[in-house]
Amino acid sequence: MRSRSIAARNRRLLFISGFGPALIVAALAVSRPLSVVRLDNAVYDQTLRWAGTRSPADSVVIVDVDERSLSKYGQWPWRRDVIARLVSRLRTDGASVVALDMIFAERDRGDQNTDEALAATLKGGRVVLGYGLTFDAPSEGRPPCALHPFPVVVVDTDSETAPFFRATDAVCSLPHLASAAGASGFLNAAPDRDGILRRVPVLAEFDGRIYPSLALAAFSASQGVRDAVVEVSTVNSSWLSLPGRHVPLDGKANLLARFRGSKRTFPYVSAADVLDGRVGAARLRGKIVLVGTTALGTREVVATPLDTLFVGVEVQATVVDNLLQADFIRRPQDQGALEGAVTLLAGVVVTLLIASRGVMVGAAVAAGGLIAFWFGAVWLLASRGVFVSALFPTLGWTASFAMVSLASFIVERRRATTAGTERTAARTLMIQAMLSLTEVRDAETGRHSRRTQHYTKLLAEALSNHPRFREYLTPERIEMLAGLAPLHDIGKVGVPDSVLNKPGALTPDELAEMRRHPVYGRDVILKAEQNALVRDDEVLSLAKAIVYTHHERWDGTGYPEGIKGEAIPIPGRIVALVDVYDAVTTRTLYKPSMSHEKALAFIVSGKGSHFDPDVIEAFARVESAFKAASDEAQPEYPTGLSPAV
Repeated sequence: MRSRSIAARNRRLLFISGFGPALIVAALAVSRPLSVVRLDNAVYDQTLRWAGTRSPADSVVIVDVDERSLSKYGQWPWRRDVIARLVSRLRTDGASVVALDMIFAERDRGDQNTDEALAATLKGGRVVLGYGLTFDAPSEGRPPCALHPFPVVVVDTDSETAPFFRATDAVCSLPHLASAAGASGFLNAAPDRDGILRRVPVLAEFDGRIYPSLALAAFSASQGVRDAVVEVSTVNSSWLSLPGRHVPLDGKANLLARFRGSKRTFPYVSAADVLDGRVGAARLRGKIVLVGTTALGTREVVATPLDTLFVGVEVQATVVDNLLQADFIRRPQDQGALEGAVTLLAGVVVTLLIASRGVMVGAAVAAGGLIAFWFGAVWLLASRGVFVSALFPTLGWTASFAMVSLASFIVERRRATTAGTERTAARTLMIQAMLSLTEVRDAETGRHSRRTQHYTKLLAEALSNHPRFREYLTPERIEMLAGLAPLHDIGKVGVPDSVLNKPGALTPDELAEMRRHPVYGRDVILKAEQNALVRDDEVLSLAKAIVYTHHERWDGTGYPEGIKGEAIPIPGRIVALVDVYDAVTTRTLYKPSMSHEKALAFIVSGKGSHFDPDVIEAFARVESAFKAASDEAQPEYPTGLSPAV
């Protein structure tokens, strides 16, 4: 019953250790605190890099006001009539739409007729102007902007959160220029908190109306979009429905941009070449042309997952290209719940594997599962445009594996400790049972065996300081040696009572029989080993050494083998001295005892003949402790009885 309770407790510990961390990580997947969002963004960036990139469509071209253009046509900003000539030339060369990634917020310096020239050119159509939305307190005294709303219907299922960013003001081109263009779009694209641009807004709200980004306005102008629908799915996701495509957006109308590579992935044409007529019409015919500046001192750069110096006009080009190719990146609508569920499942799998198959199998399967999940995440993004973050399963699997491995170690150590305790208890019971058996045969033999326990510990501890014995006589082995010393005379249970309890001198045959008790004792332990199917047990090996060799002598004249010197096991050498000391200092009904001083002299006289000289020296250092222990252990006899003299 107790073992079942322990097993159930161990199973609960393993389950809690594996499922608990997975549950915490799953909660993080759903709640997504800021610290986790940053990690998730880093995982997204890496997945995007591993997924590879696709080539941009050949329908987008960037006309670049570069250093060469500024060198030939003057510093930036150019006169408006130069901009007008550039737009006219692009239109003549067949551009389907010209999107200007620039704002003409003030009248041109010098000749005011240049603004009118630009306005006249813009009236020719197929031109989109840029402007910037602001989200601070509106500026007073700023003239109103002539902006162009986007024809969109919003389907919102009672969401309390606005599905767009709400601007408070705008920085725009001069009203007569914006009105002449007939189309415009905002240029805003803010990076995430870590400074990386991943999402680009395509719609925003200002003064109660919805406006497009420059990229969306340019795409719509090229495709003739007249209406669109925004369907809000959740607070974190929505869809923009355009003719022939559904654009996945987040809860603030941001598109997760699918970058085509590092900077200058799109075809670039120098503005100077366009103005000089050196660009063939085939390069621009039917293309959406975005005009921007990349010259030093004029360009605006951002960091993307694929590059650290990505110019703003190429961000707009990337969104236009995404809209044209319709190969958007999206996250599952219930991404938090999905990733949380996968994390929980991973935690359960790891827990069950380790609990049933062990840590190594659990580690191998967990590692394989993580690799498979990462490959799956990369494949989904590359082939389906679906991003499922590997962050949370990775964190969940790792945390669950670490905790359940630790718990498994604790369980195994607890089992080992319990088994060790049980083995120790069983050995103690065995020793006590054997010792009790000797007491049943001869009470004095039993008392003698118990006294040797204390003497053995004293002598072994003193001897452990000697360099020759330090490695062998560890504290643990000393405790075992002291605990087993009382068994040294266990073999006397095999000696007949007539010999064992004879008060007088023994005959040669009786003496031979008495000297067989080490063999009897060894055989008792061997029999116990065989019955219990025990092999190479250190405790029992130590016990056999004590029982079988404690009557061997250093000079080889002992019994039962007659071995000598270093061939005698250390336990036998120690117990040999202890046995003699207790025998000569203990008085019985049949013999007197020696005084401690005489016993000391007697034992020391056996140095090099009966006893190991090093053992004698150790005994000499603790002989006073032996005397104190001997005085306490002397038996009391009834009145009228005295030891024989």
